[in-house]
Amino acid sequence: PARARIDGRDGEEVVRDVRSLVGPTAPIDEALVAAAIRGWSANTRRAFCSDLALWSCWCRQNGVVACDADAALVAGWIRALAGIDASPEKPRAMATIERYTVNVGWAYRMAGLGDPTAAPLVRLEKKAARKALGVRQRQARAIRFKGEISDLDSPAAGVCLAHLVKACRRDELGLRDEALLRVAYDTGARRSELVKIDIAHIEGPDLDGAGVLFIPSSKTDREGGGAFAYLSPATMCAIRRWRDKTDLRKGPLFRRVETHFDGSVAAIGQAALHPNSITLIYRRLIRAAWERKLFGGMSEAELERWIAAVSSHSIRVGVAQDNFAAGEGPPPMIQGYRWRD
Repeated sequence: PARARIDGRDGEEVVRDVRSLVGPTAPIDEALVAAAIRGWSANTRRAFCSDLALWSCWCRQNGVVACDADAALVAGWIRALAGIDASPEKPRAMATIERYTVNVGWAYRMAGLGDPTAAPLVRLEKKAARKALGVRQRQARAIRFKGEISDLDSPAAGVCLAHLVKACRRDELGLRDEALLRVAYDTGARRSELVKIDIAHIEGPDLDGAGVLFIPSSKTDREGGGAFAYLSPATMCAIRRWRDKTDLRKGPLFRRVETHFDGSVAAIGQAALHPNSITLIYRRLIRAAWERKLFGGMSEAELERWIAAVSSHSIRVGVAQDNFAAGEGPPPMIQGYRWRD
């Protein structure tokens, strides 16, 4: 059978990083690399390359050539990352340590070398690290539509989408922020999906004022078949106001709004927002809502705890919690909001 070839910049990057780890003479398993490139998402490839760089640094610090690394070196790395041994390494969550060792193991297998991460010693060290760290990951704090209320007909309370919308400014920056908030809530979109929304992906409004968003690809859609998400009439109105104010006719829907030193709007960017900006926007709006006293008597200390716990995933988590509170079951939520589980 024909051997799979490694084509494209992504394949070249993976091969380069594997070679930098194991040396120029190791025979790379091209079929394995080619299959990985086809199956991995862009984020997975970036994580793979980043993790190999961290492992290479650990090997250098210990005076070991990476291709000669053994299970004892991996075990020491795990103890350092888990904070079990005194080390300048920043402690990591157990899920992160697991990812590191999986990716390092892939690199050795791609180079046809023995995998030091597969040894019994490493498995036992990971078990000890799980015991020391625990395996429960911190979930982003939820931003629900009306907040943490028991009755969905109750008034909005605390940090919630309704209050963040009220905190949005009335200029171009505020119009973009409101449209972003509403689209994020209606669709449960991840940050990577939000920043990729193109104006051409939006259909509608229909006779009731609602619309449909086409999502070309997502974390759980490796084949790129795409998915569709509902946009409420209120969201379609917010999108229209943002587009009319800025005369956006094509290209990315959510763009950078440049401001002067005094905060006034200077210009509208042409490129899509960076994924990292989503969390910053949510945090800025939470501060703005707090300053307007929309959260009642929330203390500054509680505000800072909120700011620290919020991420780009917060509205997505809030959507899930609101659906559960409304009596929705997991299967349609998994399908409708593109969750893996």
